[in-house]
Amino acid sequence: MVSKVASTTNPNDSATGAVTSNRNASFTAPGVSTADGASVVDILQERLSALIDLGMTLKHIHWNIVGPSFIGVHLMLDPQYAGVQAMVDTTAERTATMGGVPSGLPGFIVSTRTWDDYDLGRADAQAHLGALDLVYRNLIKGHRGAIEATEQLDPVTQDMLIGQTAELEQYHWFVRSHLEDYAGGLSNAGAETEVDAAKASMRKVASTRSGRSTAAEASARSGR
Repeated sequence: MVSKVASTTNPNDSATGAVTSNRNASFTAPGVSTADGASVVDILQERLSALIDLGMTLKHIHWNIVGPSFIGVHLMLDPQYAGVQAMVDTTAERTATMGGVPSGLPGFIVSTRTWDDYDLGRADAQAHLGALDLVYRNLIKGHRGAIEATEQLDPVTQDMLIGQTAELEQYHWFVRSHLEDYAGGLSNAGAETEVDAAKASMRKVASTRSGRSTAAEASARSGR
């Protein structure tokens, strides 16, 4: 489920004159076994990569949304980005606390991640929100999996992940509220890809706008 932090292959790693290593430290948090600490580091690095990717995706959307809802969504995403960046820092520092070497390097993230880049470029705000719903959904599932995995390994790390998940789920709610109708349905329901979710959200918007236009025309013809 998670990717191990890469071990260095530097031949000078253990020799005099070595200057860097990506291997776990000889210590971890007090009361945690070395083996359990290494498992926690693996879990944290996978979550760190996912959070870094989320932050970059939020900024990408922030820069590339267009349409009538531009300013509202544009401004909504900035606090989410700031919150995710705080999670990135906390997660990286927890990784180091456990004896790991947190990596935020693009090459490492791309080589170990299990997901593709975000699929949308410039698009209507509603299309981006439909796709972002899937991004949050998958990331939160990953966090919940990490919560379960750390329950016995390290309750302190688990507590951190629980707090992050609560915040991420609130951000997700903000996004989903733009996709939800009065009956509680989602405009992108059933979509399994970001592009399909974007298309479904736009069809719903088009249908709603068409219905309003028809109603307005009928009202005008009746003289109201």
